[in-house]
Amino acid sequence: MKLLPLVACAGCVRAPRSGFRFLAFAAVAGLTALLIPVAQAQDAAPNDPDSRPIEVAQATVLAAAAGSEAALAAPSAAKPKKTRFIIGLDRKVTYSVSTLSEPNRVIVELPDARIELPQLDGDRPQGLVKALRNGLSAPGRQRIVIDVTSPVVIEKSRLDKSPEGTGYHLTLEIAPLQAALARNQKGLDAGQMKLGVQPPLPRPAEKPSARAARAFKPVIVIDPGHGGHDTGATKFGTVEKNVVLAFSKMLRDKLEATGRYRVLMTRDTDVFIPLDDRRAFGERHNANLFIAVHADYASTRARGATIYSLRDGVADRLKRSAQADAEDDVLSKAELAKVEKAASASGDVDTVKDMLADLKRREIDTTKERTSIFARTVIEYMGGSTNLRDDPDQQAAFRVLKTAQFPSVLIELAYVSNRQDAEQLNSDAWRNKVSGSIKTAIDNYFGQSLARLPL
Repeated sequence: MKLLPLVACAGCVRAPRSGFRFLAFAAVAGLTALLIPVAQAQDAAPNDPDSRPIEVAQATVLAAAAGSEAALAAPSAAKPKKTRFIIGLDRKVTYSVSTLSEPNRVIVELPDARIELPQLDGDRPQGLVKALRNGLSAPGRQRIVIDVTSPVVIEKSRLDKSPEGTGYHLTLEIAPLQAALARNQKGLDAGQMKLGVQPPLPRPAEKPSARAARAFKPVIVIDPGHGGHDTGATKFGTVEKNVVLAFSKMLRDKLEATGRYRVLMTRDTDVFIPLDDRRAFGERHNANLFIAVHADYASTRARGATIYSLRDGVADRLKRSAQADAEDDVLSKAELAKVEKAASASGDVDTVKDMLADLKRREIDTTKERTSIFARTVIEYMGGSTNLRDDPDQQAAFRVLKTAQFPSVLIELAYVSNRQDAEQLNSDAWRNKVSGSIKTAIDNYFGQSLARLPL
């Protein structure tokens, strides 16, 4: 076998982004490669880096031909087995490569970086490459389209530091589809290739537990009322602080068993927690839902469950106070100082404050709407498992509900002062049934798109 020299020349071309060396084609029978023989013109304007021409010097490559000299003299007569396409980059980037058909082409997606592409010699194909073009595909994104002579696959793609150390080379090994299928019939699905899309590389198997751990889990705070020295309501041997804690633990266990929620409790022992600390606990943990659990007391024969949400008047007062409090609630003091400094130059400090106040008012409106949805859902499902008051959807100004950061309700499970209700509050079977209905209501609530949206 005889080794023959092959020389590739190109003229002087303009490269508006010339941060690294230029890449040129050289074709060999049976193989097409991109060569990197570049020399910059010495007479370029030193103060205009974007207008310096790049002069492509002569490049010589030794290639082994399986045939004779005639095979090298007319390389276009032989079908190329592979084309190596190299893109010059000024930095390391994240990229994606895919192939499409009708027409046959290779698509390279890149961030907005400085690139250098090879120059094609006239209208003739260079190996498998017929033409190429590039441009912006979206803000901060660019796309390179490589037109190819036949259906192809990308056998390899890699991003390496350039030999000169001044940039990076993105190298694509492009091979004809049929040749790739012939080499490895099991490696590619011909049916998929007919669709015009190269199948993605398989991902390693992942345990369901690992996948679930990455998924978003709404934070649910359960607040058993009273505790410690504060016993709550007592009658017929039933102590409110004890029965609501037992019920809350059962509800927590049911929610945690689903694996869909992160459940926190303001207390899980017999301790006293101040009211404001309970609400602050939910805010500190970015709760998506807050449920206070209590038992009621009345001097009448009243019985059944009641679901309380924040009284409209209190919510309206929170909204009216937003104008004065917004900047303190939405921004830290350091952040507010930066905003005021930036806005003071144009006199827009008041505009910024109005925007913050409007955001808080909208937050209160959204929280109120979500609270109403959840309260109605609890009433619907809880009503199928236990008695409800004649008018179970109530409003009150409970301190634990005074927040705009998350939907919150207070559930009065039953009346300690009613003998039948008191017996149910101490029944594990009743607790299991009613906590199951509340769990179903929570599942239903978070199944709605509005509940999944961030506040």
